[in-house]
Amino acid sequence: MNQMIINTFSYLWSSTAIDAIAELVENGYQTFEVPVSSPHCWPDEISNSERSASYARLDEYGAKIRSLNAGGYDINLASPGANMRRKSTEHIKSVIDLAEAWGVPEVVISPGTRRPMISPSLEKTYGWMYESLENLIPLAKQAGTRLLFENTPYCFTPTIEDLAGVVSTVNDDSVKIVYDVANAAYIGEDPVDSLLSYHESIGLVHISDTGTETWGHDPIGTGVIDWNGLGNAVKATCGVNNVVLEIIREENPVQEFKKAMQDLKNRGWELGN
Repeated sequence: MNQMIINTFSYLWSSTAIDAIAELVENGYQTFEVPVSSPHCWPDEISNSERSASYARLDEYGAKIRSLNAGGYDINLASPGANMRRKSTEHIKSVIDLAEAWGVPEVVISPGTRRPMISPSLEKTYGWMYESLENLIPLAKQAGTRLLFENTPYCFTPTIEDLAGVVSTVNDDSVKIVYDVANAAYIGEDPVDSLLSYHESIGLVHISDTGTETWGHDPIGTGVIDWNGLGNAVKATCGVNNVVLEIIREENPVQEFKKAMQDLKNRGWELGN
């Protein structure tokens, strides 16, 4: 069955990840991506007993968390400060530990950022990031997870080409890309071409719409994404089971997701229920 992954981002401030998943399961969804953000889901705030209880609830619902998104606002793997890089890898390690406790196979991470005024050289920035990765990769492998780098407009590797370069340099199956089509379209990249060209480096695809003036994660058909073309590209490459619906709407997300599924079907996407 072709079932898309649902991102619980819309519930960031209104409920915990597990409660959000409970509501979404009732509406027919089974597989989820969870953003790591307090109070929605923050490893430091989830005791071992709570982890077990949450895992038991997931099991009871027949729900699976496919990926935890460690985020990129509080942390920077490419920070010039060694202790800040350490703090960042420690945070991601805490996300990897939670992923292991909940049987989550993938952890989404951000390559990091450069300060906008008199930025450090790209060479140095990459060096710091690779140093951080050297510490993280063994931890990810040990936990049975893999790390997925996301393309974000504010990172020092905003394009698919940049990230594919990182993946080929690391050259290890434990590091791939999560390709966000809205982030790509916002910086003027063609998501259809990119997915077709680089699909071997891509583990997951995030979908939502966006304009080019304002960066969004908007409903299907409200922005610049070519949904027919993207549907065909997904079918030819990763398949719907590796696609995450990441429309972000705090008002009535269940209705938004339902509408999105219908809009995608109307554009030729083959989706289960």
